[in-house]
Amino acid sequence: MDAHEFLAERFEANRTHLRAVAYRMLGSLSEADDAVQETWLRLSRSDTAGVDNLGGWLTTVVGRVCLDMLRTRKSRREDPLDVYVPDPIVSPADGIDPEHEVLLADSVGLALLVVLETLPPAERLAFVLHDLFAVPFDEIAPIVDRTPAAARQLASRARRRVQGAAPAPDADLVRHREVVDAFLAASRGGDFEALLELLDPDVVLRADTGSGAPGASKVVRGAPAVVQQALSFRRFSHFAQPVLVNGAPGLITAPEGQPFSVMDFAISGGKITEINILADPERLRRLHLTTQ
Repeated sequence: MDAHEFLAERFEANRTHLRAVAYRMLGSLSEADDAVQETWLRLSRSDTAGVDNLGGWLTTVVGRVCLDMLRTRKSRREDPLDVYVPDPIVSPADGIDPEHEVLLADSVGLALLVVLETLPPAERLAFVLHDLFAVPFDEIAPIVDRTPAAARQLASRARRRVQGAAPAPDADLVRHREVVDAFLAASRGGDFEALLELLDPDVVLRADTGSGAPGASKVVRGAPAVVQQALSFRRFSHFAQPVLVNGAPGLITAPEGQPFSVMDFAISGGKITEINILADPERLRRLHLTTQ
């Protein structure tokens, strides 16, 4: 085995971990793959003879690549998107696909990714690398051109935003499934009161329909308004199927077997606190979803 082949083998051993880092940084599976590929290109052009911890070196490189991509994304958007639901990881209802297990190793839900989308790029990187992957601040600091103390402050600010906006979800997935099933049954039956009982009073619904349906994307706040949206979903609810969305019970709606939307539910204290809906046809096609 020559040096290039040996390097490629060591990179492949770290690929799933790097993709997990990039997914949390970018909230996009396709962009995460691009970031991992760019990391390989940088590795192949670098002299790593003096690198003792290649995994750590690769983690900081993919973090730097993602930071550049986030900054480019932000400058490219003249107007920030009012509604953006990150790419969901969809698995069959009876279990997570093996290829998704590493991506979901720390139960990263869409509610967390939605909050991460609101953070400045440097804060997002500091939080993801330190809080989710235990990268020391002295390794994060040069990526964001800060001192270790300043990098610590970035992560601290991000942590406060995350804790304030994404409450800890219920850990009981059986109960989570019961709540989602009850939501679906109430939607199908047009039962206003049953839906109201399932929702937290301050529930938030986000629907991301993409750029192809201007004006259709929306954020709806408060239980009564979200119930009205759920009732408008009634005609599609008969096509809904249970799935796992980022490791937790959710729904995929697929009229005539064609994915129309993916619904993710954040549940805390037995009540639905967030519903995140991805209904962007272009992005759904890129996810290569399958239905029963």
